[in-house]
Amino acid sequence: MSTLDAAQLRSLFSSTTDGTVGLEEELLVVRRDSWLPADAAGVIAAAGDPRIKQELPACQLEIATGVHHNPADAVDELRGCRKLIAATCDPDLAVIAAAVHPLVDGPIALARTDRAAALADRYRAIVTRQLVSSVQVHLAFGDADRTLGVYHALRELLPELAALAGAAPFAAGRDTGLCSVRPVIASELPRQGIPPIISSWEELADDLTWAVRGGAIDDASEWWWELRPHLRLGTLELRVLDVQPTVDRTSALVNFVYALGRRLADRWDQGERLPPAPTWRITENRWSALRDGVHGQLRDLRTGELRSTRDRLHDLIDATAPYSYLDDPLVDHLRALGPRRVVPWLAEVFAA
Repeated sequence: MSTLDAAQLRSLFSSTTDGTVGLEEELLVVRRDSWLPADAAGVIAAAGDPRIKQELPACQLEIATGVHHNPADAVDELRGCRKLIAATCDPDLAVIAAAVHPLVDGPIALARTDRAAALADRYRAIVTRQLVSSVQVHLAFGDADRTLGVYHALRELLPELAALAGAAPFAAGRDTGLCSVRPVIASELPRQGIPPIISSWEELADDLTWAVRGGAIDDASEWWWELRPHLRLGTLELRVLDVQPTVDRTSALVNFVYALGRRLADRWDQGERLPPAPTWRITENRWSALRDGVHGQLRDLRTGELRSTRDRLHDLIDATAPYSYLDDPLVDHLRALGPRRVVPWLAEVFAA
């Protein structure tokens, strides 16, 4: 597959409408008698909506909203899609928003699609362990250079966002001791986690051309970092957030991310140009975030000063938008339920 050159990338990322937002949400279909995964094809067919699509695992579907001028409208569309799915779902089935299925141990069936077959051929059995779900936020900035500036600023805050959204303490029926095991499972695949520094659009074009020409990837959709320039939509796609059980929690996260993106764009417009932090330093913070969530500590990327994650998030939230769940971490509620009671609860609150 051909890739875009630097001029085409600049044109794409400068052609978007500044301030627009769109969402993607990955969901799991389960059987009510066992709470284990079930094929999603029937649920997708019953919904009969092009916004509701098959994902790579056979039991996983995705909602993709349209483009909106504010996050509230994007969340309202997401809520409507969830309600449609719940209303048309077979009574023996349920749909849940779980970043990792808390009971699954071992490989899962893949969707019967050409893409799934191609990825299985490339990544072998690793793909069958990728039963992970996130909510992805697409942000548009209307200018290529501004987009790249926000990319580097937002890249440094991925650990804080991971801590805030952490919602996957269980895997294979056991407590992993982490606030989110989802990124650990995802990292079995390449090109995961903290994305690289992109010094220019020329560098990104060269890197993607190298990867496609050499057969490392088929196209840019396999550039699976937790933040990436989306080469079809011209957006920054934030992929670090665990999917949330309820739309209300998703709404709070999306509003925060949107406000944070606007703040970072304003700072770039005002001339702020900090050198991008080394990837390994952000990765160190990322590990702390996955382990301890908002209860942990993160290091200043330049001074090394250790500070509570909660305080770092309070600073960001106070400067952007309120987030009432910071002092009520979802992972604490999930742990109180335990792995066996989590899935019925997720099914109950799905369309609330």
